[in-house]
Amino acid sequence: MIIITSKYLIRNGIRGLTLFPFIFVSEKADLKDEILINHEKIHIQQQKELLILPFYIWYFIDFGIQFFKFKNKNSAYRNICFEKEAYANEKNLNYLEERKFWSFLKYITL
Repeated sequence: MIIITSKYLIRNGIRGLTLFPFIFVSEKADLKDEILINHEKIHIQQQKELLILPFYIWYFIDFGIQFFKFKNKNSAYRNICFEKEAYANEKNLNYLEERKFWSFLKYITL
């Protein structure tokens, strides 16, 4: 995992983005935000479990399904199974130590 700060790569209010093995954060102050970094580390684990490329395919298909359902980009994003798992557990800084393999599956909704 490599963390990179770049306000130029991340725009539109996005604070963090994970593209295995990189975590991009928009501001230097975000490097100290344990909750944000934990959220992005959860995505790193999800990406490793799905061997990276299938993660992105699944992510965008799930976004499409959720967008069709909610007709709203923010609601679609918040209901992607990977995001639901990360948001639900980002404050638990021990989550990755106790997390079971493919835990994102329990967050799938259609």
